[in-house]
Amino acid sequence: MSTEIFTLKTEFIALNKLLKSLGWAETGGHAHELIDSGAVTIDGAVELQRRKKIRLGMKVECEGNSVTLVNQ
Repeated sequence: MSTEIFTLKTEFIALNKLLKSLGWAETGGHAHELIDSGAVTIDGAVELQRRKKIRLGMKVECEGNSVTLVNQ
């Protein structure tokens, strides 16, 4: 399991964009597939909203990887 820290430079980032930024999804379509299949959790709960606003302190997990968002 890989644990990462992502520095947030704005108020939030959309879930699908976060997955692409981290390299967990190769394309936007791949990010949507991961989210739609229920493979992504936010703070332990399955998230199905593709553009869910991810904010500081939230923990996102997908396929054995996890990331926590921190302030720059």
